[in-house]
Amino acid sequence: MPVPGPIPEQIEALPITPPDISDCFGEKYFKPDSRAIKKALHVLATERSALSHLEDLYTTSPDIQDSLLRAISHIIHSESRHGKTVFTGVGKSGHIAKKLVATFVSLGIHAQFLHPIEALHGDLGVIRPNDTIVMITFSGRTPELLSLLPYISPAIPLVAMTAHLNPNTCPLLSHPCRSGSSDVLLPTTIPESETASFGVSAPTTSTTITLALGDSLALAIADELHAASGLQTPAIFAANHPGGAIGAASKPSPQEIPRMSNLATNVSEVPVVAGRPGHILMGLDLLVAAVRSPRGYVRTSANHIVGPRRIQNLRDPDLPISELRDELGKIEIEKTDWISVLSTTTVDECKRWIHQMREEGTGRGKEFLRRGTLLGVVERDEVTGIVEIEDVMGEDFF
Repeated sequence: MPVPGPIPEQIEALPITPPDISDCFGEKYFKPDSRAIKKALHVLATERSALSHLEDLYTTSPDIQDSLLRAISHIIHSESRHGKTVFTGVGKSGHIAKKLVATFVSLGIHAQFLHPIEALHGDLGVIRPNDTIVMITFSGRTPELLSLLPYISPAIPLVAMTAHLNPNTCPLLSHPCRSGSSDVLLPTTIPESETASFGVSAPTTSTTITLALGDSLALAIADELHAASGLQTPAIFAANHPGGAIGAASKPSPQEIPRMSNLATNVSEVPVVAGRPGHILMGLDLLVAAVRSPRGYVRTSANHIVGPRRIQNLRDPDLPISELRDELGKIEIEKTDWISVLSTTTVDECKRWIHQMREEGTGRGKEFLRRGTLLGVVERDEVTGIVEIEDVMGEDFF
């Protein structure tokens, strides 16, 4: 095999730490007052102003609000009759149309993109009698869209998203083919032309406000549409978007498997009954302490606990605690008689173990696994919690 020659000594090893990017491009490009930064901020400010202008327009004009309501009504009418919304546009407007189709579909509204050129070459079959068509064109006179009009039935409603404020001035809506049609104009005007704003007529501000208006249309339709069916838009969106970060965020967090630690009452939080000075502890003292106990457990000493069910069945509070008994025996349960269960044991595992011990087991476990038993929940080799066995098995098991 050929052996490569030695590595030239003049080649320097690459540093592990990447160089400071300012060393590569020069500090001047990162000054906040640079021309590039000023231009970028100017674009942001211009588009923000255009959105504000659009909001004011739709807020203050009853006619435009009526047009928006009619557009919503047309699309909901199509949905209710198994139709869809067909978006069409050319160039940047076509890209906005495709994005709005994706938004509509994700919100549970049937939509499809139709390229106007492809439509004239066979794709007109996409349009059905119950559809609504949305044409996106800032000028309102895009030739490719105008060429479609003679082939679209006047009975199919047309929504034009364009810079015109009056349908009569919009070539699409004033076309003779649309005479008598139930068409809608949704204005997407901007305060000044993109050429005046940026020195270039590239669609920027106009596409921003068109996208925003389309989004507002989609969400308004979704809420109206789904509310009528007793559904909610977030649930529909979550069902249609199971993937990615959005899907992960909308998924309900998996329910934690209940473990014995979830049922347990911390032993350290169980109050110790305090008797009257110079008197032995009585059943009445136990009842008073139980009332103040958050979970009903009461400790009568460092190594004795009475469970809330035993206290509830207490019949003779005038007896000393050491003499209190019920049909299950002494109500005080000494720590050595608690049945130990690991805190990480699931509740279902504990149930199966108790069933097995009662049916097949022998000795102390079978004897104590009965009504009134206290389970000591063990964590780090120490009993830290307490659970009545009825909380695991239910009242009817015994």
